[in-house]
Amino acid sequence: MPIIKPVNGKSPQISEDCYIAENATIVGEVMIGKQCSIWFNAVIRGDVNYIKIGDKVNIQDGAVIHATYLKSPTNIGNNVSIGHNAIVHGCTIHDNVLVGMGAIIMDDCIIESNSIIAAGAVVTKSTIVESGSIYVGVPAKKVKEISQELISGEIDRIANNYVKYSSWFKE
Repeated sequence: MPIIKPVNGKSPQISEDCYIAENATIVGEVMIGKQCSIWFNAVIRGDVNYIKIGDKVNIQDGAVIHATYLKSPTNIGNNVSIGHNAIVHGCTIHDNVLVGMGAIIMDDCIIESNSIIAAGAVVTKSTIVESGSIYVGVPAKKVKEISQELISGEIDRIANNYVKYSSWFKE
């Protein structure tokens, strides 16, 4: 069974149609929308500030979602994929975003819609990632604009695939 528990009187609110892996951890003030999946060893820790996750979001194996005490909550929009072992901390991610494996997004960043954060990228504090762009490297920098083919071929494809994958585990 996943660890789902209240902290300081605030309990996670999770839509009924979500898939939560048996060893995922979700604690505190966490709101998770519809058609989401939280995978093995993922941690969503809303103990020091709230975490709000939209619809059709997948948080893959080993990812950590946290916030900053009394300062920076975490807001994640709709149709977002958070890759394996990524860290998302005290930031805002808008709709239709792909966060690559092992990427780190720090406090007060804003990741605008239709963007990709490449695997291993480190988006440093207070960075604003422009809508429709790909950010790569340490520290992460814009390398190019996203084509419609990348939006549908990567961002949408991965989010849709994770809805499908999660159905395999609900059977």
